[in-house]
Amino acid sequence: MSTSNASPAENEERRAQIVPPAAHQTEIDATGLLHSQNAGVVVQKVGQLKSEFRNEGRMFAREVAKHVNAQQTGKATAFVYEESFGYEDRIHFLIHLKSLDTYYDMVEMGDRDRAFRESIAKERVQAEGDGSAGAWDRLFVDGSVRSNVLLPWADRAEEPLNSANAGIVLLRSARIGHGFLAEGREAATEIAQAVNKRFAGEASAALFDEAFGDADRVHWLLHLKDLTVYGRLREALTAEARPGTFVDGTLTETALTPHHWGLYATRQQQSR
Repeated sequence: MSTSNASPAENEERRAQIVPPAAHQTEIDATGLLHSQNAGVVVQKVGQLKSEFRNEGRMFAREVAKHVNAQQTGKATAFVYEESFGYEDRIHFLIHLKSLDTYYDMVEMGDRDRAFRESIAKERVQAEGDGSAGAWDRLFVDGSVRSNVLLPWADRAEEPLNSANAGIVLLRSARIGHGFLAEGREAATEIAQAVNKRFAGEASAALFDEAFGDADRVHWLLHLKDLTVYGRLREALTAEARPGTFVDGTLTETALTPHHWGLYATRQQQSR
């Protein structure tokens, strides 16, 4: 079907079929699904795949997320995303936990879950040179895997769009200027409220603090229905900015696309 003659609703349906939201990665019922608007903790994990192992790396990421979702239903939900416009083959996980207590359930799964341990230890690639087999650690560039623990602000308002059903998720963060903590938190809240009000049904914002990291950094998770919203959203974010509240040069923004098989010519593992 040609998009030039299609109605807006038909174009929207076509986009949804091309890039399905992250919820399509799991068969968990909505009642057991944790996401950025209802989780007590969001762990953002990122790692840079080696180009030669781009397929194997994505298979590993989806396999791990699938196992976590099956074994920790109601306690943890993991989704896999591609970095939309930044580094090629950089994989992001958003792991949504019911609470910090769930961390111990995850540790216990790694210790006692045989299937999970076997998946982690599985030989996935052949190393260059001596031809020896390698596990998941050979898939990623050394030192590239890192995690941020994000805690939602207590006064957040749950919005319909979230990390499970959004077409694009923007990770946006900034450092609040020294001595401007109260003003920075107020400004961050006003930005989120403006997004939720002006873009209802098209975009939503949730606010987070960074645990165990930079205490003066604020994080927004911006959930876009699709990429066509971004231009207008960016204009609104610029208009809401308060000069001097956030430290110059510390504002970062990363766009995440939910991974699906076929994205960037990656392939799903064939059954044997």
